[in-house]
Amino acid sequence: MQKEILKTQPVTAQKIILGSGSIYRKELLQRLQIPFEAISPQINETPLLNELPEDTASRLAEAKARAVAGIYPQALIIGSDQVAVLGDYRLDKPLNHANATEQLRLVRGKEVVFYTALCLLNSSTDQLQMRVIPYYVKFRSFNDEQIENYLFKEQPYHCAGSAKSEGLGIALIERMTGDDPNALIGLPLIALIDMLAHEGVTVI
Repeated sequence: MQKEILKTQPVTAQKIILGSGSIYRKELLQRLQIPFEAISPQINETPLLNELPEDTASRLAEAKARAVAGIYPQALIIGSDQVAVLGDYRLDKPLNHANATEQLRLVRGKEVVFYTALCLLNSSTDQLQMRVIPYYVKFRSFNDEQIENYLFKEQPYHCAGSAKSEGLGIALIERMTGDDPNALIGLPLIALIDMLAHEGVTVI
């Protein structure tokens, strides 16, 4: 596991640990201006046979948190996972240009659902809170030239769906619907604030 410490002023006696190696989740959590450490858990993220996407997301979010709990037995641990689907087809991170091109051709003119699971585990009490936040993204009917232009400029190869909504990828999107736009990026902050409050952590 790779560990990174992000320092600010303490707000709780328990450490807050983000169980993720995602730079996007770290940046989102930093918005709350609370002290936390980030550690990247190593788990098997393969979906189970016939598992619903929201069940995959919640199972992996909890697995990430519990993997970190073995290292931090007295902490509040945040686990999160996201599964993107187009109908019955799951959209994984493309990782390269060819896969991203294929994904964008597939999603253009269609709606993709992003299921983002959020888990907060108190490793000292084993109290676990879980939410799955769906977010709906309708893509524009863009052409192949626009796909190439976009991928050349932003290279979103580590984003499921191959578009960064917080960047130039917004130009590919017709509309977005959901309770928390942060969920689409990877960490539902509105739900997290509620979860932290249940553990006695006040953000402001």
